[in-house]
Formats: sequence, structure tokens, C-alpha cells
Amino acid sequence: MNLEKIEQSFTPTSNKKYSVAKNGMVASAFPNATKAGVEMLKKGGNAIDAACATALALGVCEPQASGLGGQSMGIIHFDGKSYAVDGSSRSPSLAHSSVYMNKKHRRLGYKATTVPSTLSMIGFLHERYGTLEWQKIVAPSIRIAKKGYKITQLQHDLQVRELDNFLSIKSKSGAKYFLKDGLVPYNVGDRFIQDDLSETLTSISEFGYRVFYQGEIAKKIVKDMKNNHGLIREEDLAYIPEPLLRKPIRRKYRHVSVVTLPPPAAGGTLLLTLMMLNHLPSKFLRSSKPSSYHFVSETFRKAFFHRIQRPFNRHTYDQIEEKIHLQRSFAKQMATSIHNSMDATLPMMDPVFGGDDTTHLSTMDGEGNAVGITQSVELAYGAKAAAEGLGFLYNNYMSAFEFSNPNHPFYIRPNAIPWTSVSPALIFNNSKLWMVLGSPGSQRIFSTITQFLSRIIDGDLPMNVAIEKPRFHCSINGTISIEAGGFRTEIVDYLKDMGYEISVKDRYSFYHGAIHAIMKLQTQEGFQGVAEIRRDGTAEGL
Repeated sequence: MNLEKIEQSFTPTSNKKYSVAKNGMVASAFPNATKAGVEMLKKGGNAIDAACATALALGVCEPQASGLGGQSMGIIHFDGKSYAVDGSSRSPSLAHSSVYMNKKHRRLGYKATTVPSTLSMIGFLHERYGTLEWQKIVAPSIRIAKKGYKITQLQHDLQVRELDNFLSIKSKSGAKYFLKDGLVPYNVGDRFIQDDLSETLTSISEFGYRVFYQGEIAKKIVKDMKNNHGLIREEDLAYIPEPLLRKPIRRKYRHVSVVTLPPPAAGGTLLLTLMMLNHLPSKFLRSSKPSSYHFVSETFRKAFFHRIQRPFNRHTYDQIEEKIHLQRSFAKQMATSIHNSMDATLPMMDPVFGGDDTTHLSTMDGEGNAVGITQSVELAYGAKAAAEGLGFLYNNYMSAFEFSNPNHPFYIRPNAIPWTSVSPALIFNNSKLWMVLGSPGSQRIFSTITQFLSRIIDGDLPMNVAIEKPRFHCSINGTISIEAGGFRTEIVDYLKDMGYEISVKDRYSFYHGAIHAIMKLQTQEGFQGVAEIRRDGTAEGL
């Protein structure tokens, strides 16, 4: 790895997709949210303050992906130590399998939501690690909700796609708040103002985040749930615990250390993938030979299939003495099981696995702290039902539970937590914090992050080039999704001849995740930040 080449060939852009800074950096999926984080840095706040303000603002600007009704998971490096922050939501106490015999209840409407945890995560991080007053953290999101922001092409397209689902909700609550006149998608460039949400955020600013769980907001949520046959009750909201600090999991890729989240998140799948790729030469991975795509595709298939086979219960994970999937010998065994043909022993049916819209933000400050938060309402625009009078969408994380096997650690039961594919990560080079990054994309998160890291570490590419390179993903059933125009005909023909199904997505496809990453430079002073070209965001610093 040529560190000097990677860091010194980075090119910032005027549209702030790629930026440089001296004293700190924020990268997120919406310009207003990025500015909210930078505002905290300018006020003397640290990376945690910036992350909390950005996270709240994203819930206003990116309602299709996150918000007060969702859940969040994070990785942080604070005062020289790394922590995994498990901000899982919970299923309501009235949730049990018989309620969800009708599969629609798992995806749409009031029964589809778990007890929201995003705000408890933000409040917890701020109380424990933040330095600025809470009111300053919340102020940008109130301002954005009051003044509004302009609807993007991405949001318009998603509203068109989800229109029927919005209108299928009997109360039309989601449509009322997030469609134009409650009936049709907003046009690109329309100013979107959220008065009820600004009042909710004002209340949270004045009374603290706990008002959402044990105050006036909680009462309104419960009333709304009862009126619409939802399951969340006072006890569920009051019972939401503060997030759990877990021991991160870490392994080496080449000579850098990758630190990420243990179960219920998918950091283990990311690490297993990288450990398997360690057995392929860097030269082979950057060669763009057709066979290299086959070997990487099989790595994706095998790593993800292992996760499906071994769903770890996060309560017992730390008690498992031999975590086989993170042993180097196991990764080598898995890597050497890949041959010059497609593995026909893997299932040809792909499991249904979670949502397609999430968001990720990354922050770093000049004191050596870093935060990566991946937050979501699960599917785009969540359950398509919104909290009456409060202005935020409920998530539909009930779709992320297991409904048929009671022995499964993520089987639906009262106060259970959903399975999640997120895997935000910290990267250390020579024992020094080098990068923080993450991505949305459901089961494609680990492959998106893997490709980005490999292009930097194996290919000596700067972050801005690595993020633009065409991406692909191979699902367990052998379907390879590629971005149009990004792969030579000989590669596509080779993979088809191997037996893979090829699914062509648009170039810069929404489907292939959204990296938001920051690098603390080691060959010079300062920071570099990138925001995904496939989404609406920016990277800005101080």
C-alpha cells in the first residue's frame, strides 16, 4: 500500500462531494445535515457533537432513510478507545408471531414498527461524550424543519415508487406528511416544510430526549398507536434502554486493522470477507481480470451465506469461546474452497433480507475522535405511517425478524431486537486512526465497503477515485448485480459462462450503497472526506 500516493492524489471538488479540511470533517447524505455537523465543530464541539447534530438533521432532510421513528448503530473512537454502540430498537411487548400471519403487517402500517431508538442513541452519545449544550445540537434540525429544504431527484423518484404503499395506509398519515397535498409525489425542487416535526424537535430541545420516551411525545405516540391498532404502549417506550456499549470486533486486512460492530450487526460478515480476500494477491484484485470478479463474487456468496447459517444471539455472542467465523484458519479454509467454477452447493434461492434504504454519516475532529453512525427506518419511507401531530415516520423493522423458526435468535417475540446488516468501521494504519466509514444498502453493505477499501488498500487509489469506481454485488443465489457501462463485455460474458445471472443496474445505482468516509491524513496534516456520488450528500470540514 502506497500511503503517500493514496493521500496525495486526492482531488477535492467544488460541489463538496470530495473535500479537504484542517481541523475536522463531516460526511453525510444531505448537504444541510453535513452543515449542521460542521456548525458544531465551529462552535467548539467535538466529533460526537457533530455526529449528533448531523444525525438529527438527516432525520429531517432524509425522511426516506432515517428519522425519529428509526434505529441507529454506531462505531466511535473517543479519547483513544474504540466502542461499538448498539442502539437496537425493540419489538413491542404485544408483538408475537400470530399478529404477523398477515405478512403485510410486517412491512406496512402501525404494526410494522419497532419501538424507535434513534433518539435514545443520539441522546446517549451526547450525554456521555459530547461537549456542547443539547439545545445547540438540536437547533439545526429545528431550523431545517421550519424553513424547509428542496426535494431532490432521489426523493421524488422514491415517492413515485412508494406512492401506492403510502396510499394503502388507511389513515393516510404518511401520505399527509410526505406527499404533496397528501396525494402525489413532490416535484424536484419543491420546498418541503415540516411544521409538526419542528415542534416535536423544539420539545425535544427544551425537555431533553427522554420526553420522547416518558413525556408528552410518548403520550401522543401511544394515543396514535391505539387509534390505529398499533402495538406500542407506554411501557414499551419507557423500557427503551440506553444503548449498549459493546466490544468492537477487529481483524487485519493486509496490514491495516478494521474495527467494526459485533452482532446483531453484520461487522463479522465484513471482516470474514476481508479475511478471505487476504488470500488473494493485491495484484490479482486490481488486475480487472474476469477471473478476479469470479473469486470476489464467490467470496461475497460464501461470507453472506455463513451469516445466514450462523445467526449469533448478541446476548450469548461474547460467551462463545471459539468464534470460528473470525479465525484466520476458518477464513483460509473458506478462501481455498473457491475454485475455477461457481459453487453449486450454495442455495439457488436468495433469502429475503431487510430494507433497501438507510443512511450513514461519518465525523472526525482535530482531537483524534471519530464517529460512524448508520441509521435507518428500514425500507424507504419506513412503514408509510407517520405519528399524528408529531411529523415523523414509523420504521418497519418488524420485517427484519424471523417468523418461522422459534430457535432463531432473531425470532419475533416481545422486546426482541431486529437483525441488521449495518457494519460501520474504523480503519487503523500503523496503530493510528486513519479512516471512519460506512454505507447503507442492506445485504450489500459489506460488499460496498469491501470494494471501497480494497480499491484504496490494494489499488493505491485516493478516496475520490475509489468511490466512483463501478460496483458489483453477488447474492447467495449467484445473481451478480453490476452498474451499466462499468464492466467490460469480456468480464460479463465470462461470468455468464460461469453460470452467474447478471442483473444490470444504472451506473451510480442507488442499489449499490452509499459510502460516506473520512480520512485522517498520515503523510501530511489535515483530513479528506468523501460523500457518495450515488446519493445527495456532501463532505465538509473546518
